[in-house]
Amino acid sequence: MKASEATTYYFQRAAKNLGIGTRLERVLLAPRREVKVECIIERDSGELASYSAFRVQHDNSRGPMKGGLRYHPDVDRDEVNSLASLMTWKTAVANIPYGGAKGGINCDPRQLSYAELQRITRAFIDQTHDIIGPTLDIPAPDMGTNAQTMAWIVDQYSKYHGWTPSVVTGKPLELGGSEGREAATGRGLAYATEALLADDGKQVSELTFAVQGFGNVGAWLSRFLYAGGAKIIAVSDATGAIENPNGIDVEALSRYADETGGISGFPHATAMRANDLLTTKCDVLIPAALGNVLTEENAVHIQAKYIIEGANGPTDPLADEIFIKRGIKVLPDIFANSGGVIVSYFEWVQNVQQFRWREDRVNAELKALMLESYTEIKKIVKAGSLDFRTAAFQLAISRVARATALRGLEHESFCMLVQH
Repeated sequence: MKASEATTYYFQRAAKNLGIGTRLERVLLAPRREVKVECIIERDSGELASYSAFRVQHDNSRGPMKGGLRYHPDVDRDEVNSLASLMTWKTAVANIPYGGAKGGINCDPRQLSYAELQRITRAFIDQTHDIIGPTLDIPAPDMGTNAQTMAWIVDQYSKYHGWTPSVVTGKPLELGGSEGREAATGRGLAYATEALLADDGKQVSELTFAVQGFGNVGAWLSRFLYAGGAKIIAVSDATGAIENPNGIDVEALSRYADETGGISGFPHATAMRANDLLTTKCDVLIPAALGNVLTEENAVHIQAKYIIEGANGPTDPLADEIFIKRGIKVLPDIFANSGGVIVSYFEWVQNVQQFRWREDRVNAELKALMLESYTEIKKIVKAGSLDFRTAAFQLAISRVARATALRGLEHESFCMLVQH
């Protein structure tokens, strides 16, 4: 199933429970704008190369659109559409004043030099600077991009519009970035995990965890869980997968990965097949890498009692239905990994106000918003005997539909949602 089909499936499952009708569904699902450009650059070798790039702006009913920019060889129109839609629902669940967007360039950043990555980034902004901006659409880092990428975007955009640090988030601190942004998604995941477990009378320190992905999100999350006494028994990244039933020393693993470029060969754990991590026996499974890794084929073999989605779109709808039937609790991506966009919002606020927050304030505000969202989702779960994903989508759809109605779109279904 394509990424956009999976997002539509989850949307329609929740929309059916809300009873909003197919006409309103079409309005809320359709993106406002899709842009495709070709980024043509000169490689270090002197040859010309062209890279397809996309920016999909899904919805702006609740505020300017927000979403990451990823560099990856699998980037295509369908994936970007799906991720833009997910951002609409994610910002609505978090209850921050944004809509959803997403962008990507079809390239392999591992095969490109520092100078080539800079040229691609600037070429992309040359062709899209007129459709992004602090009140229009605010990009951020995603897979294959980082704070340096955002710095290049700020500089290139400012050549057209004057100094505008609020055009992107996830920037270096020196250019208006926020304290706590790098760890935000992992920290938010930790807050979400703790809240779910606490409802079941459990603590992080009592359980075992398997983490797929030891990039920015997975590594930070693992550090927070480890600091809380969690036993992390399996970890994977692009270089391989490792396990230790007695628990992995995450701090030592982080130092090793920084020194070697990956976790493969870590001396205090045993190598395992990467695919086996998903089905390893553990209490909590956290997919924090690529999308569509939990499928109908492996869902029946998952041994975890809880799944916390650190990645975007890691669960196929057929797998999700299996998890519901098996009683496995899944915290969906549109809530669980929203810490990054929440602190991106804080960064944008700081840029607009030209007033820097301290990290303790950033973290406290992040925790407050994550717990508020969890409480709202849990109310819907209990009221309708729903799974967490359907409840989260219902919350998001209701908020987006109400905002759309209040802005003046006359539609009976919208008006009903505003009144209720």
